Amino acid sequence: MSKLKVYQYPKCGTCRNAVKWLQNEGYELELQNIFEEAPSKEEMADLVAKSGLELKKFFNTSGEVYKEMNLKDKLPGLSDDEKIELLSGNGRLIKRPIVTDGKQVTVGFKAEQYQEAWGK
Repeated sequence: MSKLKVYQYPKCGTCRNAVKWLQNEGYELELQNIFEEAPSKEEMADLVAKSGLELKKFFNTSGEVYKEMNLKDKLPGLSDDEKIELLSGNGRLIKRPIVTDGKQVTVGFKAEQYQEAWGK
C-alpha cells in the first residue's frame, strides 16, 4: 500500500476532506500538524522543488497571519530563501494541505487535481 505524508491542520475542513479522499483511495497516511510542527527549511525547499509550483502558491493568502504581516506587499521583495524561512517558521502561513509521496507534491485540495495526482 502506498504511503503519503500529509502536512495539514486537523481542524481545517479542506484538510479533513483531502484526508478522507486519500483514505477512500486506500492510502496509508502520515499526518503532520503544521501548526504544531511546520516543515523544516530543508523539507519546505524540497516540497517546493518537487511540486513544480511557484513559491507563492505555498502561502495561505487568506489566512490571518498572512494579512497581519502584510505579506501581500512584502513577498515580492523577498528572496526565495527568505520566503522559505517564513513558511518553515510559521505553519499558519502555509497553504494546506500539502501532500507528498516523496516524488510529487500537491498543495491545497481539489478533487480533480487529486484524481490526477493520487487517483488509482
